[in-house]
Amino acid sequence: MKTRTRVLTGTALAVALGAGAFGAVSASATPAAETAQVSVAGKKDGPSGKNFTTTTHLTVDAATRAAQAALKAAESENQKVTVAVVDRNGNTIVTLRGDGAGPQSYESAQRKAFTAVSWNAPTSVLVGRLAQTPNLKDIPGTLFLGGGTPVQADGAPVAGIGVAGAPSGDLDEKFAKAGVDALNK
Repeated sequence: MKTRTRVLTGTALAVALGAGAFGAVSASATPAAETAQVSVAGKKDGPSGKNFTTTTHLTVDAATRAAQAALKAAESENQKVTVAVVDRNGNTIVTLRGDGAGPQSYESAQRKAFTAVSWNAPTSVLVGRLAQTPNLKDIPGTLFLGGGTPVQADGAPVAGIGVAGAPSGDLDEKFAKAGVDALNK
């Protein structure tokens, strides 16, 4: 097959695939109200039905309050830290970098928060688990150092708070717990 024929055939194939994908997206676009009420086989099934689950999420307002409380607790002890709050999926909701906090503290705080919410346990507790399962530290995005604590609703993790920058993980975790305590007031 000549080069020109191959190029034309490839272009035609790409156009056909693109048109097919566009048609599939257009065909599946339905109003949100319809999708929430119609499930498989056209059965009506609201949020309390067996096809759906309800989850609890920390609001941006609550995450900001928790981060500010953790930062304030650190500042009251003259510690320069960064505080990160992540949602149940490990996505960052808010990060506050305190005045003078080191550059490494930003990512460390996020990774501690992610680790705490992933295992629904303070990171200081998880450090002990490394002795039995050392490959835990190989999981991307985790950091097994004290300073992360989960936020729970009915015993289930809904968020994580991570603090980094103080001279010890114990202090970082103390400040993270101050953030959780602010949510319980």
